[in-house]
Amino acid sequence: MRLILITLFPVILISFACQQGEKQEGKMEEKIAEFARTDIKYDPSLLDDNQKIVVEKLYRASKLIDELFLEQAYSKNFEIRDSLRAGTDPEAALKLEYFNIMFGPFDRIDDNAPFIGSTPRPEGANFYPEDMTKEEFNNWLKEHPEDRESFISEFTMIRRHGDKLKAIPYSEYFAEKLQKIAGYLREAAEYADNPSLKKYLTTRAEAFLSNDYFESDMAWMDLKDHTIEVVIGPYEVYEDKLFNYKASFESFITLRDPEESKKLEKFAAYLDEMEQHLPIPEEHKNFGRGSESPMVVVQEVFSAGDTKSGVQTLAFNLPNDERVREAKGSKKVMLKNLHEAKFSKLLYPIAEIVLEPDQLAHVTFEAFFNHTLMHEMSHGIGPGTITVDGRETTVKNELKETYSKLEECKADILGTYNNMLMIEKGIFPPEFKEQTYCTVLAGIFRSIRFDITEAHGAGNAIIFNYLLEGGAYSFDEQQIKVRVDYEKVYPVLEKLATELLMIQAKGDYAGAKAMIAKYAVNSPAIRAVRAKLDHLPVDIKPVFQIEKEFGGI
Repeated sequence: MRLILITLFPVILISFACQQGEKQEGKMEEKIAEFARTDIKYDPSLLDDNQKIVVEKLYRASKLIDELFLEQAYSKNFEIRDSLRAGTDPEAALKLEYFNIMFGPFDRIDDNAPFIGSTPRPEGANFYPEDMTKEEFNNWLKEHPEDRESFISEFTMIRRHGDKLKAIPYSEYFAEKLQKIAGYLREAAEYADNPSLKKYLTTRAEAFLSNDYFESDMAWMDLKDHTIEVVIGPYEVYEDKLFNYKASFESFITLRDPEESKKLEKFAAYLDEMEQHLPIPEEHKNFGRGSESPMVVVQEVFSAGDTKSGVQTLAFNLPNDERVREAKGSKKVMLKNLHEAKFSKLLYPIAEIVLEPDQLAHVTFEAFFNHTLMHEMSHGIGPGTITVDGRETTVKNELKETYSKLEECKADILGTYNNMLMIEKGIFPPEFKEQTYCTVLAGIFRSIRFDITEAHGAGNAIIFNYLLEGGAYSFDEQQIKVRVDYEKVYPVLEKLATELLMIQAKGDYAGAKAMIAKYAVNSPAIRAVRAKLDHLPVDIKPVFQIEKEFGGI
């Protein structure tokens, strides 16, 4: 009997281990399935021979941007990736696939919960020492005010040097990779027949080595008469959840759609009117930014770094440097092929489940695309450079880690608000009112599913919970359906817009924290709707045609 028990025990353990392994594999397969594989194609025939070489060089530079961002995101990313690549079991392969989607071992659509190991994600990613606290950073600046500029710079890494903290410029910390990227940009510039593109590529190459991006950002604003629309460098601060100070590397390689871009030119003339229309006192309106506002519709060829991690970007409004915005404004770039994919695979299926049939009829691609456009335009209006306690500063610096969530919320609510202004001006037809309200409501749940702790998800949670509280939205607990009250929605969204803009205008950090604590939450209505959408993909997983052509490099 005893001999039989001893013989059977290892068999039981092996069986149990196999079952656990199968469960883990199944869980990883479910996570991967949350991202619908989507071919991102482009037409090489739109490019002449020289332009094809430019695109290839930009692709090679962008693959290095992936590596730079991987290093910025987490200190152990390369070590984890090497281990997964060396693994021979199916689970390692699945984890590697999800690791590549997330750019690290933390699930970006599940509150950054670790799916490899149990170590929590450092709030400051790899921009700061992992054991550094906010208090230590702030105390250092109190004791060493001369370090403030370099410490809060978007383009420095904070490291320990003995018992001291030190700011190291990106150009120094990432010198080897940035020199290679700069080399590819210079090579691309040699084949660029367009003078404005040539200037951007050469000045951006210099910026990577000097750590001064101002001139190349100005050159990017001046790009014209070109087919290739590219932006590459450190821009967004979402990854730094400690302070929202540090910029992550990203890249977009796109081809301009001149016909679709032409259609958007009429909107640029309304930027000042949008600023004037903001529901805040005159002294807080910002007419000091440049009047240029190029709007471009493009087809994405490849993206890299920050923008490719987790949820894919639909559009962008750059540069973020307030000096450039004051001199020239900002450029809005709309990724049409990404919009088409997300509307058909994500937004419309969500709308079919959460909206009543009469409001589903108003969900359209045009409303989705135009709300994104107004969202990006709205990033370019409102408070930017502000005065707090007699000192000149910026909204971003004052709101710290709350900035990205409040700014995305502001852009989304003003996106709807400004669509109503366009209807009033006769740019959109009257029926676009219902299309905007219904499409935006469905779109809120597309964004909330990304993760409520993420900037876009948090911003949309604030909007939904605030408008639900104000009666602008209603929630049917039995049917798990939401709907817009067309009569109440405008005054409530205007009230929210005022509160958000005044938090920014005053640099009200405590007010920003209070807004997020109250409304950026997984409320009962949000939980119920999200549960009903569990079977749908959360986002797309791009499969780039260009990557098949040139390989992973």
